[in-house]
Amino acid sequence: MKIHWYPGHIAKAERALKEQLKRVDVVLEVRDARIPLATHHPQMLNWVGSKARILVINRMDMISPRLREEWESWFEARGESVYFTNAEHGHGINALADAVQSAGVQLNQRRFDRGMLPRPVRAVVIGFPNVGKSALINRLLGRKVVDSARRAGVTRSLRWVRISDQIELLDTPGVIPTRINNQDNALKLAICEDIGEAAYDNQVVAAAMVDLLLGLEATDDTLISVSGFKSRYKLDALSSNGENYLHEVAKERHQGDVERMARQMLNDFRTGVLGQLPLELPPI
Repeated sequence: MKIHWYPGHIAKAERALKEQLKRVDVVLEVRDARIPLATHHPQMLNWVGSKARILVINRMDMISPRLREEWESWFEARGESVYFTNAEHGHGINALADAVQSAGVQLNQRRFDRGMLPRPVRAVVIGFPNVGKSALINRLLGRKVVDSARRAGVTRSLRWVRISDQIELLDTPGVIPTRINNQDNALKLAICEDIGEAAYDNQVVAAAMVDLLLGLEATDDTLISVSGFKSRYKLDALSSNGENYLHEVAKERHQGDVERMARQMLNDFRTGVLGQLPLELPPI
């Protein structure tokens, strides 16, 4: 299965984003904590250029605190500071707001040094679809001003939002590469619902999810455990591969309806019913 998804509204939004970036001082790059590498856009550094960049890893509640520490150390070893957030419940938002505010202070100090008047810092929130960009903006503002939902493609146009007298934020639709050459990453995006549902087959993706999780557990069972599968579906996930497991559980729960089981299994993962399950671990 080849996963490809690049709807027209994203192409249009990307063109508008490139134009607006000329006015932006700070870029907030938002990624999914379950797949912080797969949700890094390959063009991001080109878009940022010399602008300040703040890396935000959202949905931190979907991974364990220990894995969060491992990722934090991994990024810091590469010279990057990371801000972990849970936009749904507001965790980590104050520290992020302080970071944006600090960027504004530095901006206006440079303007002052050149004899210019201060102005609000202009920040843009960029990331793949469904990583929580709009929810993040709503939390920063303290009220709902932009639509937010747990599916790809909700935001379809660019919109400036004034957070305070010091900060203006640009909400953008999710951006995704024109072509995803790494199909392992494409599968992870599909599992996490960070790509449109029309791009993939639920049964293939659900089976791949089981195989991926089993492989990660075998790599480091201190950072990930599939015990949630066993307790949820009453079958030993270690007894078979993903495809066989999906069919076995479908037979037990839905009279062999594999499509229904695949949708339920993906939804259980996406809503956290199966526990704190990442799809990536920090590379060794």
